[in-house]
Order: sequence, then C-alpha cells, then structure tokens
Amino acid sequence: MPDSPVLPPRRLVFMGTPAFAVPSLDALLGAVDADGARAYDVVAVFTQPDRPAGRGRTVAPSPIKQRAIEAGVPLILQPPSLRRGPAAADALATLAALAPDLGVVAAYGLLLPPTILDGPPFGALNVHASLLPRWRGAAPIQHAILAGDAETGVTIMRMDAGLDTGPMIATAATAIGVRETAGELTERLAALGAALLVDTLPAWFAGTAVAAPQDDGAATHAPRLTREDGRLDAAEGALRLERRVRAMHPWPGAWLTMPDGAVLKVLAADVVAGSAGPATESTVPAAGAIAPATPSSPPTQRAADGVVGTLVNLEGWPVLLTPDGALRLRTVQPAGKRPMDGDAFLRGRPEVVARG
Repeated sequence: MPDSPVLPPRRLVFMGTPAFAVPSLDALLGAVDADGARAYDVVAVFTQPDRPAGRGRTVAPSPIKQRAIEAGVPLILQPPSLRRGPAAADALATLAALAPDLGVVAAYGLLLPPTILDGPPFGALNVHASLLPRWRGAAPIQHAILAGDAETGVTIMRMDAGLDTGPMIATAATAIGVRETAGELTERLAALGAALLVDTLPAWFAGTAVAAPQDDGAATHAPRLTREDGRLDAAEGALRLERRVRAMHPWPGAWLTMPDGAVLKVLAADVVAGSAGPATESTVPAAGAIAPATPSSPPTQRAADGVVGTLVNLEGWPVLLTPDGALRLRTVQPAGKRPMDGDAFLRGRPEVVARG
C-alpha cells in the first residue's frame, strides 16, 4: 500500500493584541501533527498599532507583536481599523492574497468584517475567556470576579457578526480562587485557552467538531472597563468591594479619595472577620470618597458612629466601613509612592483615620 501523502501545514492568520493572546500564538507555532511535523503555518499576525504604555508613556508594541517578531512570523499587520480607511483596505487585500485556511482570534480588540469571518475555508475561531454565553464582551474575566462567580473558563467559538454570539465548539472550566486577581486569572485562562485551542483544531479541520449554538437568553455582558470602574464606593458593601479590588487589578486599579483629596490606590483588601451587618447610619458620602474622621466632624461623619464610608483605624490597619461590614486595606499605594502594607501607610498618615 502506498504511503499517505504528506499534507502541508494548515495556513493560519493569527489576530491578537494583549498578553492573554501570547500563549495561543505560541501553541500554534509549536504544534506538531501525528508524524511530528509542523502542524500549522502562521503566515501573518494582525495586532493593534503601537501605543503609549507605562509610566513614561513610551510608544511600545503590543505583547503579540513582540512575540511575533521573536518567533520570526513573516508578516505583521497593524491597521487601526478593519472596517474603514485605506489601511483596512490594504490589510484585507493582503489577507486575501495570503489565502489562509483559518483565522484564529484571541483578544484582538477590533471588529472583524465578513471577509475575515467567512473568507477562509474554515472561518475564524475565537479564544474567549469565559464560559459562553456568560460574559460576552471585552472584560469577561473582570466581570466574572466582580459578580462573585465560583467558576469561569474559556470557550473556542466560531465567530459571526455578533458580539461573542457564534456557536461554541469547545469549553474548559476552572474555579476562581477566593483571593485571585484578574491578572492572575488572566494568566491561567490564557494557558487554558491555548491548550484547548490546539486540542480543538484537528477535529475542526477534520470536520468532526460540533459547533453548538449559544442560549441567547442566558447571556450576560461584560463591557469594556474604564478608570471609573475602579472607584470604591462604600455603599456597595465590603463583600462586593473586596471583589472589585481583585477584579480591577492590575488595570484600571481600585482607588478611593482621601479626605484631603488625594487618591489612594488599593491593591489588596479583605473583609474583616465578623464585621458583616448593616451600618447604623444612612448617610453615605459621595461615591469613591471616604468621610473625614476627625474629632471635630459632625456626628453623621464620625467613625465612632459606624458611618458608612468612614475610614477607621482597626488594630493598626485602615478599615473602610460599609453597609454589610468592614473592608481592611491590606496593600495600598499613595499617589507618587510605592505600594506598601496598609499598616505601614497608617503609621505614616495617622491623621486620615479615626480610632475604631
């Protein structure tokens, strides 16, 4: 019997931007077939344009661009849009000339036109960081933590014209750690998604994978985050604020406004044991602000009265009083300074809180 013909690697175009996408690109670059030959040929990478980053706001390439350069990907395209303009037209013409078998997308961040969704013979697959249809949208990891979900995961889906509405091909679930931040969970889901992607592709190319429609009625949405999402409003309650601190780390970061107007970043916090219960006062300061805690404050603003929004000194730690308990600020970062433990911050700024 003659040997089976050796098939060339499948031609792929990869589209991604942040660090979350890097493990998926690496998995494709390193995948081999049953004979040990290279399984996929990543003929081009699409990523968003270089942008200012870091404290110095120096223009820098995306993590995917950096990795593609290191790996020697032959073509890197960075159009600001794929929907309009001459750069989009040029990029789409280049894509058509490449004639890929499949597009693979992981947190690319740009809307894709039908020529990408339906142009390649095997369409476009997306590595999405949630268990669809829960948390469709730009920030599924953060919203899963903020909502108190016990688990999340990744979904490989075939993309369509909607926002994460396409049929699901494979999923993998994982529990969310009780102290896990969005940054930590992102790293885990990136690795989980990369493994699921390369496990799924052989069946997709063979035509044996089943794409199941989503239940639109069960969908929830995870809109893009802004700096305001990091504002700590005491009225939310200690339990939800603890989740907000974790969900907003590392970006946009959780923060509150001190009585002197300075912004204090909160990098880690926990709920004080046994503190659950409603506040005794109904007066709530403006969202994101904490009440001054000085002996001259009126009764509705004094920490001793247990006012929602007051920052107090509890056993040497800064603690924010909320309707359902108290939130201890374990790690903070004052403006212009390095992160520090909350007790160290309190020793340097004892005037900003009252004795609890």
